[in-house]
Amino acid sequence: MDNVQPEGKKQIALNIVNARAKHKGFGAGSIDLNNVSPVIIDQGEAVIDIGAMHAKSKVEKGIKFSVNREDVPNGRQVWVVWVAVDRTPEGQFYGGITACEMWIDTEARRGWKILADHVNKLDAALKRKLMLEGLGISERAALKSLLMTHNEEWWAASPEELKAALSE
Repeated sequence: MDNVQPEGKKQIALNIVNARAKHKGFGAGSIDLNNVSPVIIDQGEAVIDIGAMHAKSKVEKGIKFSVNREDVPNGRQVWVVWVAVDRTPEGQFYGGITACEMWIDTEARRGWKILADHVNKLDAALKRKLMLEGLGISERAALKSLLMTHNEEWWAASPEELKAALSE
């Protein structure tokens, strides 16, 4: 989750364009996605998969997605969890975590997801919200284990509400 940019390179960010924004150069008025990482939870295992930022995670590659859940009757439930890391003078911590589901049938190369939900949940994580509805006990345990082993200091500094939500 710690993205290191090579020296001399400009930071890449998404520009926010609206009627009030006045673009004044590279990266002006931008959302910084460097402090958020996608975690894929599939069959009880949680892994960081940066490809999910562009819907190209390992489980999504080669899958044709539909917005109709009925199109994937034999799919398995897979979760994309957006994890935002926040920073204070005391150090970094896990600040926002949101989860969104998708269903994937690898054999049929078909899947279901609502892209708008994935985008809205990414936005919510960036706003340091905690939204884990639908995640079961095993998924929460896998996510907790990944976060703890990825960076123990960040886990220790994380809000108690976040820790409690992953311990349910």
